[in-house]
Amino acid sequence: MRRPLVLRLYAMLGLTALAALSGVLLLVVPGASAATGGVTGYATQNGGTTGGAGGQTVRATTGTAIHTALCGRASSSTPIIIEVTGTINHGNTAKVSGDSCNTAAGVIELKQISNVSIIGVGSGAVFDQLGIHIREASNIIIQNVTIRNVKKSGSPTSNGGDAISMESDVRNVWVDHTTLEASGGESEGYDGLFDMKDNTQYVTLSYSILRNSGRGGLIGSSESDRSNGFVTFHHNLYSNIDSRTPLLRGGISHIYNNTYVDLHESGINSRAGGRAKVENNHFKNSKDVLGTFYTSEAGYWQVAGNIFDNVTWSSPGEDNNPAGPNPQSNTSVSIPYSYTLDGASCVPAVVAQTAGANKGNQVSDGNCTPQSPSPTTTTSPTTSPTVSPSPTQPPDGTNLSIGAGSDGSSKADGTSYGNVRDGSMSTFWSPSGSTGDISIKWSSAKTISSINIREAAGSTGAIGSWQVVNAGNGTVLKSGSGAGVISFSATSLTKITFRITGSSGVPKVAEFETYA
Repeated sequence: MRRPLVLRLYAMLGLTALAALSGVLLLVVPGASAATGGVTGYATQNGGTTGGAGGQTVRATTGTAIHTALCGRASSSTPIIIEVTGTINHGNTAKVSGDSCNTAAGVIELKQISNVSIIGVGSGAVFDQLGIHIREASNIIIQNVTIRNVKKSGSPTSNGGDAISMESDVRNVWVDHTTLEASGGESEGYDGLFDMKDNTQYVTLSYSILRNSGRGGLIGSSESDRSNGFVTFHHNLYSNIDSRTPLLRGGISHIYNNTYVDLHESGINSRAGGRAKVENNHFKNSKDVLGTFYTSEAGYWQVAGNIFDNVTWSSPGEDNNPAGPNPQSNTSVSIPYSYTLDGASCVPAVVAQTAGANKGNQVSDGNCTPQSPSPTTTTSPTTSPTVSPSPTQPPDGTNLSIGAGSDGSSKADGTSYGNVRDGSMSTFWSPSGSTGDISIKWSSAKTISSINIREAAGSTGAIGSWQVVNAGNGTVLKSGSGAGVISFSATSLTKITFRITGSSGVPKVAEFETYA
């Protein structure tokens, strides 16, 4: 039995009370710009994370307004940037219904959707006792918000007591410059601050503060939940936390340039086959900051450049394997993206200046000096990956799909892979569900620079988010949403895949045309 939770809460920063609006204020903001900086870490992989880039920008001052914005889109994958200001709470967060959303009262529900950014603006966005739940969703950005005191017991409750939680086939989430905080542990009604489970992958948590909680967060809900991973944590402050910074079950995590202060029971808990690359972090006044704890199912770590200042270590035991007092690597983790390391000695200072909400979204320049990111205009249609020429204007040249082969991940009854390359708009392929892969293949390499996805009659607009993939090596050549002509850098390949990752209704691909 673990010892009772004892938290020494820091003095809370006084916040000016903001009057919550009970109605919906939803303002279209033409030409608005959100300074989001650049996505980093594992969220850059698997096609990248762009959130609502290229979509409409709206302003919301209540939770109901956030849900209304989601439900007002043309489809569940239509890009949108929701700028949030004020205090979002139970009193102003109601369920809203629509074909492009699946919301609930008492929580910000990002369920079965894609291509969404939620950005705090103005004097700040505070989600008070109200969590954000991401489920069966992809390409989500959450930035510059505070989420506080979300409970799973007591009153009011929200999101199972998690500030941010992700579950069930979630892909590509970037959470940046947030403040996630509680006022106690499980006995006080709180759970985790940042939880991922049930096949959640390609996530980055950066420049954020996690504090005053029993549990920082987890990757995997049990020893058997090992389908999660590819998660990056960098330039975050963990302060006054009992454990789970994070708890990693299975999967891979990259943890660098974070600062940890007052971890009372344990810190990075890699177990059940989890593998963590832990480099250039700063640990202070803490206990058992790295290892495998509370289980006999071992995890692994690669360490380099970390500083351990007044860190204590427990003795090894059957269910306890601390990495210290002299942490050594017991695995090797290859990182697929580029990144720049700050020196561990100056990490506490640069994190204090940059991490958390309302810090101007500042980032480190790689030498522990804060710098402001370049604003990213989010409304320009010329840069949107979702805007394509009309399907009635195919590229010049020969359709190389005619006479080629085809296959796919699944097909609905009565449809065929070959229907997408027969030159007929009266036949089509559909996946067995709402998502799936369809591919064109050749016996020898072809150079392809554009494709034309033509939807069958009666299904126009059903295709939502997608990726174009070089099936030979898995490289994502382009991502976006909506059918039509899709252009990308000329690529030599023998098989090209159109991967539907989101849809409204049943997707029906009549023709998958390919051009040099």
